[in-house]
Amino acid sequence: PIIHPDRGTNIFCHYKIRKGDIDSALKNADVVVESVYKTPVQEHAFLQPEAGISYYDNEGRITVVVGGQWVHEDQEQIAHALNLPLEAIRIIYPAIGGAFGGREDMSVQIVLALASYRLKERGINRPIKIIWSREESMVGHHKRHPYIIKNRWGATKEGILTSAEIEIIADGGAYIYTSPKVLGNATILCTGPYSIPNVKVDSYAVYTNNIPNGAFRGFGGPQAAFSAEMQMAKIADKLGIDPVELRMRNLIKEGEPTSLQSPLPAGITIEQAVKTAAEKAGWIKNNKGQFEFSTEMQKKGSKILKGIGFSCGYKNIGFSFGYQENCWASIELYGESTIEKVVLKHAGAEVGQGAHSAFIQMAAHGLNVSPEIVELVASDTSVTANSGSVSASRMTFMAGSAIKGAAELALEKWTNEERPVIAEFKYLAPKTTPFDPETGACDPNFAYGYVAEVVECTVDSETGKVQIQNIICADDVGQAVNPQQIVGQIEGGLVQAAGYALMEDFIQKDGLTLTDKLSTYLIPTAMDIPEKIDSIIMEYPDKVGPWGIRGVGEMPLLPLTPALACAVHNATGIWFDEFPLTAERVYWGLHNR
Repeated sequence: PIIHPDRGTNIFCHYKIRKGDIDSALKNADVVVESVYKTPVQEHAFLQPEAGISYYDNEGRITVVVGGQWVHEDQEQIAHALNLPLEAIRIIYPAIGGAFGGREDMSVQIVLALASYRLKERGINRPIKIIWSREESMVGHHKRHPYIIKNRWGATKEGILTSAEIEIIADGGAYIYTSPKVLGNATILCTGPYSIPNVKVDSYAVYTNNIPNGAFRGFGGPQAAFSAEMQMAKIADKLGIDPVELRMRNLIKEGEPTSLQSPLPAGITIEQAVKTAAEKAGWIKNNKGQFEFSTEMQKKGSKILKGIGFSCGYKNIGFSFGYQENCWASIELYGESTIEKVVLKHAGAEVGQGAHSAFIQMAAHGLNVSPEIVELVASDTSVTANSGSVSASRMTFMAGSAIKGAAELALEKWTNEERPVIAEFKYLAPKTTPFDPETGACDPNFAYGYVAEVVECTVDSETGKVQIQNIICADDVGQAVNPQQIVGQIEGGLVQAAGYALMEDFIQKDGLTLTDKLSTYLIPTAMDIPEKIDSIIMEYPDKVGPWGIRGVGEMPLLPLTPALACAVHNATGIWFDEFPLTAERVYWGLHNR
């Protein structure tokens, strides 16, 4: 049925990529692999459900204290909804423990502000509080998009990719939300980090009667990576070429055009990531200089089957497709002959990723002072200008650029004997361009992060239970600001991805949610965490990032699911083109082959 009759169609977004002659390339390919992949809905499942308070502050502003990802966007949307000027709204974010994209859209913010506004009209000046239950949270905010991705990829018998024809259908749910942006990311990432001369992509976002879908860590990347990496694994299998070796033959190089007919920004390190992860896992180069796996996994006759899988990927850092990325920071210096106190102001949200610690570290580094004298004033629209969203793996990169600029300006003023010093800086990232509507040609992003992963698993052939034994993740972070936090980001991302791959099954029927509790929608517990995670921090400085920094928050999610699916295939000989890989799904796969 048509969800919104006034529109006449359920399709609300369509992107195209046209590069080369796809029909001729597929016709002349030595091998063609055709598959249809289905990816599931995923719930953010942050441990703190949505909550907030609102009140009028001493300056007569409606003040909303809430967990979120972009204070100034919340301010704009509340002002728009209440038809009030921006300065009449104040947003404050306390530090919270998780968001993952799930707090990018409205939840309790407008309702809180409206309640305060209406009470004030009646002469009542009391604060308002809202706390959602877990059930309210699970039906009240958007989810990760489920995708159907159809693929036909061609290659030569030597294992060189010649062509990729792809159709993506994204379930946007009942309302648009951020679906066009998520779909844009999936469209540029669906051919993987590979050089492919002939590409045709049609990607669609459609209305359904489901919960609206939107931002979730990876932002279209995990769905696209699953499709692309499974295709690579199947081509390698069909040609009898080692899966790492096949990737090495096709990885995109400096200056080579992507499917969008423009090169990636300088500083591509996908090859280094692939080599690092593969060699750590036991891949070696043979006497021809080609990668091959050196260890026998399987014990004959055992009901516990063992497998190993490999995958890699890349993901943009920052906002894309022609948006002028920007970020603001302010630094104040106090003291006489030496700097005795630093006040750093920045709007970036702390959602458990350690951003505020990183801000202080970067300011201290830029000023050459101890972090102990840096005071951070953060996430309050009354005292901080717009710094953008905590999303797109952008905040350390963008905040670092703004803080670096403010620190340099502050030191210049300090040298000129200004006391106290107040220095503001607004960083503008390199320009990007949007899709050409007919060919998709564009220069969409100014920076990327690169990652490769190896997964070892066991499969119980009697029950179908899959257990991840070991994960190796090689992630190029450019320059590590806080290595301990980076390891936390990698491990957290991998566990979240493991839940997506193995157990998280969000069920909707006739527009209703059937899994609205953590007793029915299962997420990993301490018993489900992989036995061993080897987080390898690679540091190849980014050409644009401050002090060489790249983003890291989303990258570990992308390769995990395809690497696990490849490990299950290595163990069982069965390709699973749909997940989560629950015991039931794997059991029936084993018994129906």
